[in-house]
Formats: sequence, C-alpha cells, structure tokens
Amino acid sequence: MPIHAQLLRHATETPDKAALVIDGHSLSYGELYLRAKAIYRFLRDLPRSNRRMLDLPGVEKLAALSLGNHIGFAEYFAAATAFPNACAVIDPMMPSERIERIIERLAPDVLIVDDDAGPSAEIARRFGIPVVTAGAEAFDLAAAGKEAELPADADKIFLIGFTSGTTAEPKAYCRSREQWRRSLDRGRVVFEVEDAPSTMCPGALAHGLALYALVEALDVGATFHSVRKWEPEAVARALFSEGIERLVAVPTHIAGIARAWTGEAALASLRDVLTAGAKLDVNGVESMRRLFPKARIREYYGASELGFMTISTLVGGKIDFPIERVGQAYPGVEISIRDPDENDVGTDVPGNIFVRSDLIADGYLWGDDGQAFRVTEAGATVGDLGELDADGMLRVIGRAGGMMISGGNNVYPAEVESALKACPGVEDAVVFGLPDAYLGQRIVAVLSGETMDLKVLADHCARELARYKIPKQFYHIESWPMTSSGKISRGQVEQAVVSGDDLVLRLSA
Repeated sequence: MPIHAQLLRHATETPDKAALVIDGHSLSYGELYLRAKAIYRFLRDLPRSNRRMLDLPGVEKLAALSLGNHIGFAEYFAAATAFPNACAVIDPMMPSERIERIIERLAPDVLIVDDDAGPSAEIARRFGIPVVTAGAEAFDLAAAGKEAELPADADKIFLIGFTSGTTAEPKAYCRSREQWRRSLDRGRVVFEVEDAPSTMCPGALAHGLALYALVEALDVGATFHSVRKWEPEAVARALFSEGIERLVAVPTHIAGIARAWTGEAALASLRDVLTAGAKLDVNGVESMRRLFPKARIREYYGASELGFMTISTLVGGKIDFPIERVGQAYPGVEISIRDPDENDVGTDVPGNIFVRSDLIADGYLWGDDGQAFRVTEAGATVGDLGELDADGMLRVIGRAGGMMISGGNNVYPAEVESALKACPGVEDAVVFGLPDAYLGQRIVAVLSGETMDLKVLADHCARELARYKIPKQFYHIESWPMTSSGKISRGQVEQAVVSGDDLVLRLSA
C-alpha cells in the first residue's frame, strides 16, 4: 500500500484515533500499525511458493485476501502491500469455481480468510497453500513493537485485482504503488479530504470503489466506517449516530439508505456524498437533497484499469453540472472520443472513449480478451462509448459489447448467457439490461428450451453466478427472431419484453 509513511505518522501522532470501524468494532491507528508490522514479519518468514508461474517483478511474497469486510482487512492489507510484498484481493462471494481458478493461477504464498471452513480456505488447502484465519492467528502479535518499521514504498506492483470479462474467466489486473500514490495525492485536493473527514463506505472491500475509499481515508488519517454485510437500516443508523461526514457509495446503496431511513431528522452531519458505478438520475439526486440537506453531491466516472476519468459536482458546487453528463476530465486526464479507426471525432459526436493519464494500470496478468482494456497511440480505452460537448462535459452512452451496470456492478451479458445455457433443458439465452430506478439496470433473461421452472433456473444461477449477476426476470420464447445473417435479433427480443409482446412469456413461481 503506497501510504506506509502516512500510517506511521498517524500511529505516532494519533495512536488512539479509530482507523477502522466495522459493525461497532474498531481498530485504532496505533493497533493497526503494530499488527501490520507483526503480520509483515510473519509474511517475511513464510516459505515462498514453488508453484507460482506469474511474472511479478520485484515481488517477494504474494498474499491473497479473501476476507470480506472483516475488521482485520486493513492490517493484513497494509502488511501484504508493504515492499517487497504484493496483495491480491479476492471477493469471497464469488462462485467457488471462479475462486478456484483464481487461486490456482495466482499460487499465492498464503491465503487470509475470515472463515476457516469456507470455500476459499478449502480450495487453498487442496492446492497446498497455507491458510490463516484473521482473528485466530497463531503467530505472536505482541512482539510487533520490537520490529523495524514497515519499509518505505517502492514503485513496484502492490495490488492485484479482478474484473469481469466477456467470459466466465475473471481478468486479473495489477497496480503499482506509484500509480496509486499519484491518485491519492491528486484526490486529496479534488475531493477536499485534507482535514480527514470520517467516511462511510458500505460496499465490499474486495471491489475497487470501497478499497480505494479505505486507503484514501487511511492516507489522510480519517476514520473509515463500513459494515460486514449490506443492511441499509444499519448503515442509516451509523450515519446518524456516528456523525459521519462523508459517504462514498454506489447509487443503489444510497437508494437503499433513503428507503431505510425512518427518522424525522435529516442527516445534517453529512457534508459530502460521492458516488460511482452507475449514473445518478434526477430522482436520486432529489432524494439525496432531502436526506442529506447540507451535503455536496458529486460523482465520478472511472474504471479499474484506467483509474479516475471524470469528476462532476451535481449539488453544492460553484456551478452544478448537468445531470445527464458525468463531468469534466479528472485533473491530469485527457479525454478524446474516437471512431473505430481511432480518429478523433471532436465534439457532440458519439464514439469510443479514450484517455491519456498517468493513472492507467500496467495491464492484465491474465484474461485479456482484447475486447475491453487496450492501450494504443491514441491512448487507453475499456470500450466505453460516449461523447463530449464543447465544454468538455462527457456523456457516457453505454458499454461496448452491451455490458450492463446493475447495482453499481459491471455485468457482461455473455457471462450470464453462458451460465444459463449450461442449465439442463435450456437451448439458448439472450440477456440484457432494462432501466431500473433502484438498480440502475435490472438484468433480464429470455430463454428457449424445455426448462420453464423458475426455481430450477434460479437455483442453477445461484450455483454459477455471483448474486448481483442473477437475472431479476426470466422469459421463455418458443422461436427466436433472426437477422439476415442467421443470428438472433437481440433488439427484437428486447423490444418484445418491453412492449409485452406475446412472443415472450414471463415466467413466475
């Protein structure tokens, strides 16, 4: 983690201040730093895996975290990202088959879990990888004070993350400390967090938005609040009772908080709301105005591979940005819109979004299908489509390949379709997203074949897909409309669902 010098300073100057609070359990900066030193020593003394085939220059020990939102996440992450270590963050809520593929390819030196009997732990043991359960460590944490300080950061790989692709195979990307250090230094000014506002982010720490929010808070010496499990009522209570000043969340979470808040008083302590993952709409902004009357409302647009791309202030700025746009280029970022031949198309013309930036990831360790992230002479892109106006305001039109954003999560139709077509009795499947006031997009599946039992389909999806990728609605079709080239006419299928055409039959329990 590119903030070890800052962690030492906070542990020295404000050792008793809470660094992390999750479900009422807290960890101070002094405790965080001491425990991170002890874990660093433990990692240093581990034998290195002889199975690792990945080329990770400058990385001595690779630790994988499959912890969820555990109070020990920060201390293990700090130790596992101190030079010359690197950390891979695995979402324990992923299907076990996907976790198995990741662990097999990573071959980490150790896996940190919160459940010794969970799928991640069992998979690691099958591959002969040591497993440590956070909170039940066998090594000596008390001796940490005798250890040297965590080493100074070097510009090497420190983080491996995973993002969905057009297939079931997760893509693994890597980040260097210097990339995040630049981003954090810039963000202190852009997001005005120099005075260390207490921050709530209820999202999963295995995902980029929450992980970055945690590191950003620790960098400035703030207290970071979260929850083990997403429960809007608990988050609403914490926002009110803890006097939290800053909320970082996807719009779906904010909508859930608004529904759950039953108190008569507005959450007046909140001064900033920052969203990402899905475009805010007018109703969402108005709901936040009522719930957080004193808060500035901002959103950013970015990608795991590209970092921050734009920033927008919708409420509380000198000028409120138009709701249909995602804002202007983030400092240090240059945006252009290009045609398929990568020629700049100028303003008010749709095309592929390209960026030039010093925040761009080094690339994929595996899973590069050539359909998303690529770097060319024109810049870097993840295949998003958009257009710029004369003021440099970006409008995002959609994702190339039809990628959906549901509840702030990226979902590729091809992945869901592949899982559905593996279900016995399903011949073919078309998956797409429809506008949804709560999720941004709800996932809809249209199927052909003899299987029409909704429970069978739902149970199959639960085994094959992460929860947020499971379709919310299922339809059956007897005969697919086809294009002249012999392919399914996806547009006609979607239109049949939207219009209520009897070409499709809604499945119900």
